[in-house]
Amino acid sequence: MHFAPDTIDSLEFTVTLVNTLAGATKSGLDELRTPELLTAFLDKVRFSGRFDRDEKELAEVLEARALFRRLWTMPRDEAVLEVNAMLRDASAPQLVRHDALDWHLHATEPTAPLSERIRVEVALALVDVIRTDESSRLRECAAADCDGILLDLSRNGSKHYCSVRCGNRMNMIAFRERAALTE
Repeated sequence: MHFAPDTIDSLEFTVTLVNTLAGATKSGLDELRTPELLTAFLDKVRFSGRFDRDEKELAEVLEARALFRRLWTMPRDEAVLEVNAMLRDASAPQLVRHDALDWHLHATEPTAPLSERIRVEVALALVDVIRTDESSRLRECAAADCDGILLDLSRNGSKHYCSVRCGNRMNMIAFRERAALTE
């Protein structure tokens, strides 16, 4: 399975954070016992953003570390409840499962207007396209007389037409042009 680079970074950070627990360190000591040790840890892993560097922040990080440790081995459906709680607390998108669909993101409430839900769902998909640097997989149809677009999910990224119809039509035009040259 391939993940976006920032996803890999977050997962690796989680492993590093959880592995500061006393039972996971070489010394057998908790490597985040003090705000100073937390500061050193954050400097080492190059975490950015606001730092309060106090006991309250340390307590909150230790609570998060314990949650992450539990999440790492939770069954998938139980983990979703915890992940959604984290997202909800931050007013972020939620994981949902409905109808015949497996877990996926909903960034808006189901009661939001249709156009808003569509815009947000497409935006979330484009975030992943952008994060994985796969924008070249989003193209316009190569048929000169078509305004269609296409998503190229082929292994080698060689799709040119939005449909078999456009591909067949363009192949027939090319065939007729080649045949006319040989006559």
